[in-house]
Amino acid sequence: MRVLVVGAGISGLAAARGLIAAGHEVVVLEQAQELRLGGGAITLWCNGTAILADLGVGLDGVGQPLTTLCLRTASGRRVLEFDLEALARRFGSAARVIPRGSLITLLESGLPEGTVRFGARVAELDADGDGVRVRTETGQEISGDFLVGADGVHSRVRALLLGGGQAALTGAAVWQGLTPAPFDPGSTTTLMVGRQGDFGYMGAGDGLMQWFFDVPWSPGAPPEDKPLEMLRRRFGGWGAPVEQVLASLGDGDAEVFPHTRHQVPRRWGDGRCVLLGDAAHGMPPVMAHGTNQALEDVATLVECLGAVPDPREVVGVYSSRRRRRAALASTVASHALAVSGPRTVMQSEHLIWMNGATPPRLATRGFGLLLRALSSRI
Repeated sequence: MRVLVVGAGISGLAAARGLIAAGHEVVVLEQAQELRLGGGAITLWCNGTAILADLGVGLDGVGQPLTTLCLRTASGRRVLEFDLEALARRFGSAARVIPRGSLITLLESGLPEGTVRFGARVAELDADGDGVRVRTETGQEISGDFLVGADGVHSRVRALLLGGGQAALTGAAVWQGLTPAPFDPGSTTTLMVGRQGDFGYMGAGDGLMQWFFDVPWSPGAPPEDKPLEMLRRRFGGWGAPVEQVLASLGDGDAEVFPHTRHQVPRRWGDGRCVLLGDAAHGMPPVMAHGTNQALEDVATLVECLGAVPDPREVVGVYSSRRRRRAALASTVASHALAVSGPRTVMQSEHLIWMNGATPPRLATRGFGLLLRALSSRI
C-alpha cells in the first residue's frame, strides 16, 4: 500500500521505518521546513529500545544506558531503588536516555531519500472506500491507500477525524533542559519528590544532562519571565544536587511544557485513517511513558496492516489491541507523581519515607510488572 504519515517526529519516522520494512510505500508529510531536532532527551524503557531494535535502529554509543532508577525525598534521602540492569537481563533490552534530536536523526537516516516532504501542513482530509486524499495549506494534493496521523498532541489529523477540542491541561507543567552536566550522574536516573514539586535528572551521553522540574501550573497565569529565579525560590533548601544543577543553568536553558492529557478514544481513527503517539493518547511526561507507548503503537499498527486484509478494518483491530495499555499508561502518567491534585502513590515526604521499607528486589519486580503490563513486546 501507499501510506501517508503525517508528522516527522519520533512516532512518525518510526512508523515510516516499520511500514517501509513491511513492504509499503511511504510518504511522510511534515509541516516544518526541516527536521525539528530540538527539545530535551528521551527516556526509553526496555520495551522502547526493544521495538527500536526491531526497526533496525542501533543505539550503541548514543545517549546513556541506564542501570538504576532511584527515588529520593526532597532532602535527598534515598527511599526506593529499581535495578534496571536486572530488568534488561529479564527482557533482553536495556533502558537508555537519548537526546531527542539524536533519535530523530537515527530514525530519518534509515529512510529512502525523499520520503519526508517538508512544508506540507495538512488543511483538508478526505477518505472513502478507495483511498485517502490530503490537501495541504499550499494547495498540494497527495493521495494514498492509508493514512497515519502522527502529528503530536495538537494533531490536525485528530481534529479532522474525531473532532473535539485540544488536549486538556492538567494543572502542572515541566520546566526542563538538556545542558552540560555539572557533575557525572553516571548511569542512574534520579527522581526527587517533595511538596513543592518534583525534580529529576539523568545523563544523556556526551557530557550532557537531562533535568526537569515539575510544578503546579495555572493555565491563566502570565508566563514566567525569570523561570530560574522562580525555580531557585521554589526548590531552595532541597538536598543535593538541586542547587548545584540550578547554579549551572543560564538564561534560556529552561523550557516550559504544560502537562496535557487526551481522553484516550475508543476508536483511534476512522475508515482508512488511524492515529498514533501523542495524536491518539497525549499524556504528561511523568514516568516517561509517552514515547515508549508511541513505539508500541508503531509495532502494533505495522502488524495489523500486515494481518488485516481490508485496510478499512484496521482501525478497529488496532484500536482494540492498543487502547487498554495506552489508557493505563496515561492514567499512571497523570496520577502517579503529578504535582497537581492528589498524589495517588506518594503524597508527602512522610509517605515516601514509609515506602523506603520496600526491598529493592521487590521494587524492581513491581516496576518490571508495570512495564510488562504496558507492553505487548516484552
